[in-house]
Amino acid sequence: MSVNKIIIEPGSASNNYWRDIWDCRGLLYFLAWRDVLVRYKQTFIGIAWSVLRPLLTMFAMAFVGWLFNASVADGVPRLVLVCSATLPWQFFSSAFSDSAGSLISNSNLLTKVYFPRMIVPVSTVLVCLIDFFISLAILFFVMLFYRFVPDIRILLLPVFIMLTLITALGSGLFIAALNVKYRDFRYIVPFIVQFGLYITPVAFSSTDIFENDRIGPAWKFIYSLNPMVSVIDGFRWCIIGEGAPVYVQAFVVSLAFSVAMLFLGIWYFRKTERNFADII
Repeated sequence: MSVNKIIIEPGSASNNYWRDIWDCRGLLYFLAWRDVLVRYKQTFIGIAWSVLRPLLTMFAMAFVGWLFNASVADGVPRLVLVCSATLPWQFFSSAFSDSAGSLISNSNLLTKVYFPRMIVPVSTVLVCLIDFFISLAILFFVMLFYRFVPDIRILLLPVFIMLTLITALGSGLFIAALNVKYRDFRYIVPFIVQFGLYITPVAFSSTDIFENDRIGPAWKFIYSLNPMVSVIDGFRWCIIGEGAPVYVQAFVVSLAFSVAMLFLGIWYFRKTERNFADII
């Protein structure tokens, strides 16, 4: 008597991996919605935190910029200048941190059933993207309050939103895969985010770096390697206009680094995905 056997194998070992992700898109939406509900569960003000958190960050960054007398373009309110940089940074830092620890926090799910593991970090990035759009609406209200009207360049803003998404997803996938085997990254990730804030033009402008004669070309190039430099400069250029120039060389270097990080993150994640359930 012959017995039919069904072998279930990870999609990363077959040619159907991306189709598997598409077929499991319902799980992606479910995990994202679950995270949204859990994030504000049993909090006093509930979902209002999604508005309060970016507001507090904006005012804090504006105060730091005022304290250190960071340059501001003529006719541009400092709060608008800071908000245009704070929002993409907050999106990146949240998406990077949450996706980096997503596999560990969902370890019970990973060991029970097969599905493309990439869905887990992608779902956390999707949640952060929802928070980002809420924060973006706050920025538009701030601009309305100051009666600040951007020019036609605002139509290019989705390009830099996509660039932020690529940067966060690529680095998040890479660290998430490393975090499964090396739990040290739970301590390293907060340091990366904190240090990144200091070297990213959130409370200051890239003009303070590139037009400073005391900073040598080598340090300016190293500064350009930060992928969030091109993102934040692009956000300011779209919202503020001529008062926030985009430095082409820095933009190209940052863009290349972001794309390279995305491919590296996907490659390493798929390479190590097969062993997640055994290690975790």
